[in-house]
Amino acid sequence: MDSNTARNPVFLVFPPEVTVPEFQSKDYRTTAYESSIPFPKLLATKLKIFGTIQILFGLMNFSFGVIFLFTFEAPYPRYPFIFVTGYPFWSSILFINSGAFLIALERKTTETLVKMNRSMNCFSALAAIAGIILLAFGFIVDQNYLCGFSGEVIECKAVTALFIGILTMLMAFSIIELLISMSFAILTRPFDCCDCEEWC
Repeated sequence: MDSNTARNPVFLVFPPEVTVPEFQSKDYRTTAYESSIPFPKLLATKLKIFGTIQILFGLMNFSFGVIFLFTFEAPYPRYPFIFVTGYPFWSSILFINSGAFLIALERKTTETLVKMNRSMNCFSALAAIAGIILLAFGFIVDQNYLCGFSGEVIECKAVTALFIGILTMLMAFSIIELLISMSFAILTRPFDCCDCEEWC
């Protein structure tokens, strides 16, 4: 091989103000999904907080379900209605999953993750609506659940206060979960029907 035909590499050094598109490196990475309306930008700063709240509500719902597990004691012949429906257990799974998707969305925003998050928040909102209906029906069905079977008045008042307190907390968690999941399910969807430039 002749030394005249050998190719020597040439390095070009450009000053910072000169940019030549032919010589720039093309580094492709995953594309981030951004909505063009301002609401998700406001909510994006709170994703980790609301995701953590959803996970905590799921854990609290599960804990109250475990407490209801121990109510099948004499003189009470059956479980409370809300325990029979299984709401504390299946709602906790949905609430924890939607919270985990919100935290994952805060770390990496891709179109697929946004769609999965929207779906999980819709399921979580449906679970919260079902829980509100079941809890309201449970208040009616179980209003005399404890005092109807207990002979002692002192024990009846204390346990009834605890039972009504747990049902009230489950209702509050369901309402707050509904508000959180609906806000992220609705406000993260793209608005294709209108010109979003005027919103910003």
